[in-house]
Amino acid sequence: MDKKFTTPKGFGEILDHTFQLTKNRFKDLFMILLIFMGPVYLLQAILQLSSGTSFFREVGSGGVWFEQILSSFEETGTFDSSSLGADIGLIVIGLVSAILAPVAEAAILFTINHVRKNEVYTVSSVIKQAFSRFWPMIGSSILFFLITVGVIIIPLGIVGVVGGVVATKVNMVLGILLGVVLFLGFALGIGLLLTRWSFYFGSVVLDKDSPGLGRSWRLSRKRTWALMGLYIVFYFIISSISFGVQMTFGIVLGNSVLLTLSSNLVTLVTTMIFSVGYGVMYLDLKTRHDADDLKEMLDDYKTL
Repeated sequence: MDKKFTTPKGFGEILDHTFQLTKNRFKDLFMILLIFMGPVYLLQAILQLSSGTSFFREVGSGGVWFEQILSSFEETGTFDSSSLGADIGLIVIGLVSAILAPVAEAAILFTINHVRKNEVYTVSSVIKQAFSRFWPMIGSSILFFLITVGVIIIPLGIVGVVGGVVATKVNMVLGILLGVVLFLGFALGIGLLLTRWSFYFGSVVLDKDSPGLGRSWRLSRKRTWALMGLYIVFYFIISSISFGVQMTFGIVLGNSVLLTLSSNLVTLVTTMIFSVGYGVMYLDLKTRHDADDLKEMLDDYKTL
């Protein structure tokens, strides 16, 4: 057993362990994501080329080069084509990505678990393990998606109705302020709820507990704020990297196929970071939970 996984970690230790694992296992993790998402990104590039997008540099109308670059995003977009084929292709890519992405993440979770146990593995072996949990993953992910939609839509409806009634019946400014306060409160509550349920995926993959929502709720007990904080930090890291690449390469390449390919490669890296971080967070929760269970067993034994 890897000693780094045997003790509970603090906020900074989880981040540090995440980047160490990403660095040390970069080749295997990147290969997993490339196997699953590489063909999807290639299909996306082919569809862009078939819709008339330039491979190296896409520019639009305008007087100076900066205006031409900006107009290329407005005129072409990622798939700027009136053809039905391009639209269908975009839908197919989205559906395929939604199916393959969870399998890739599951393979990464199995990889991290093998590292935790100091077990030998291959890329092909963890992919096979991931596919063995395919249907439980898909079913649980659909359930989590539906719950997420419900948790978000209902509070938004309440905010809209209450804020609108107060604004029209009492005072416009008061209605707006009340709507903002309610929105922020609901947003915080939704974030905490989804954080507590979000570790269903690790439960389904590693512990074979479907749909895993109950186990996720138990594991994340007393750690919700720290976990949500980690999610926020990972979001800002990933967003900063993606934004920096988009801005840097976009200035030179415009909205070209090469820019899309470059952005997709960066997406593989950021997805890898988040997946490893998720795995470290989940295994840390398991370590804490197992330790608490052992402590309770010892306490019960002492009272006998």
